[in-house]
Amino acid sequence: MDNYNHYMLECIELAKQALEKGNPPVGSILVFEDKIIGRGIESGKSSGDITQHAEILAVKDSLANGYRNILEKSVMFSTHEPCIMCSYLIRHHKISKLVFGVSVPLVGGQSSEFKILETENVPKWGNKPEIESGILQKDCEILNEKFAEYLSKQK
Repeated sequence: MDNYNHYMLECIELAKQALEKGNPPVGSILVFEDKIIGRGIESGKSSGDITQHAEILAVKDSLANGYRNILEKSVMFSTHEPCIMCSYLIRHHKISKLVFGVSVPLVGGQSSEFKILETENVPKWGNKPEIESGILQKDCEILNEKFAEYLSKQK
């Protein structure tokens, strides 16, 4: 799995779909042995259900597709750093690697003060995931700018 950009471009396309529906531009996929096993499109704002984050939906899609037993060997890609809620999900399922575009400092599972992705204080979570960030960061930031423009027009 050498080409992270390929998978991040898939996430960006999903994020664009989220943005079209008025949601934050977040797209997420799970990959196992170069095969996408789950996809998620952020829909918390449009659905009114805060749990409809892209990362959660990617995991649910993987489970629905019968990939429960390989989640811990999978890599999650996301346009954004997973929030605290999604980080808990990642740790619970022991997803081994996380690749994302842009950090979310106030509520991110790595960059905020709530370092759920990095803690080793919960024994049943096992090893913390390997994390690579900044992949296609500028592209993800452009989507954030478009979302900010959308929000300013809603006021």
